[in-house]
Amino acid sequence: MKPFSQILFIVLFLNFLLSCDNKNQENEISGSVLQNSYASGFHIFKGEGYWVLEVSQAFPGEHQPYRYLVLESSGESIPDGTFDAIITLPIEKVILTSTTHIPHLDLLDCTEKLVGFPNLDLISSKLTRERINKNLVKDLGSGAQSNIELMIDLEPDWVMISTLGEDLKNLDLLKSAGIAAVINGEYVEQHPLGRAEWIKFTGVLLGKYEEAKAEFDVIEANYLEALNLVSNVVLENRPTVMSGVMYKDIWYAPGNDSWGAQLLNAAGGEYVFKAQAGTGSSQLNYEYVLDQAQNADFWLGASDFVSLEAMKSADERYAGFKAFQKNNVYSYTSKKGETGGIEYFELGYMRPDLILKDIIKILHPDLLPNYSLYFYSKMNEK
Repeated sequence: MKPFSQILFIVLFLNFLLSCDNKNQENEISGSVLQNSYASGFHIFKGEGYWVLEVSQAFPGEHQPYRYLVLESSGESIPDGTFDAIITLPIEKVILTSTTHIPHLDLLDCTEKLVGFPNLDLISSKLTRERINKNLVKDLGSGAQSNIELMIDLEPDWVMISTLGEDLKNLDLLKSAGIAAVINGEYVEQHPLGRAEWIKFTGVLLGKYEEAKAEFDVIEANYLEALNLVSNVVLENRPTVMSGVMYKDIWYAPGNDSWGAQLLNAAGGEYVFKAQAGTGSSQLNYEYVLDQAQNADFWLGASDFVSLEAMKSADERYAGFKAFQKNNVYSYTSKKGETGGIEYFELGYMRPDLILKDIIKILHPDLLPNYSLYFYSKMNEK
């Protein structure tokens, strides 16, 4: 028997030759286009007895679109075209690789379909944890080779791959094993509702597009309602907000074009680092941060410190900011699942309406007098 590494090389080489040939084929998709309202990274086409999902922005930079065919039943004819995966409904078993996909299953009443996930401790969903505690979800571990072998053994109907990590390298091997691997590029979207709209993508894969659309419509309505509350807040009345913390003498803070900064601006805040363009994290020196943020009214997103005392113990320079001195420091990492999974990192993409309301409540409490913070919490002194 050949070693696993040799088999892997042969599979990847053959798949490379096939994929090169496929990319030269015409691949016109027919059917109705179901327009997204905010998301730009995927597109949905509805044909007779089938759906086509096209992922045009799976990760930053230019690349060929990924296309997935979803047949409504096993008796449907396969339309012309080249597809990276073909999936037949109904779906019984799925594997996810990012906690941000877990809420999709919960909201679509498909939690029971999850059969595998890497590092189960990261999951905070109560519904999913119930299944984990019953040993109904396999822990795929963290090693790349063990992950792929376990995925194949579980024989899922599809595996959802997040391009934020290193899972892209598994695409060809999964395909060679006859397992549909679909790419979710939600994190590339920078509009908060654009990330949430990816539930429609998952909805098609589960045969629940209409249910997914209905869930998104509710979240969108809640978001827009909250947004309307701050529409009359004039620029002069916007409290200033700083963000980020030090790590090895570098201050990391969200760029002004990022998802988080957009939510802050939408909530009626004035971001003190707005000169830092970009969608990722900006790397700043302490002197610059002190100059820009020393008198900021609020500090949102102070890592996972448990108290102001812990912050000061980690770096006494934190105490030099007005927001720290006025006890206006807030964290979004305190709400955790039973094994330590941070709910903000799991549910946040899907519920920007709750994040928006949290920030409005912090910055303009009179606008939401009866609302209680969901993700954020005020940091205690000790």
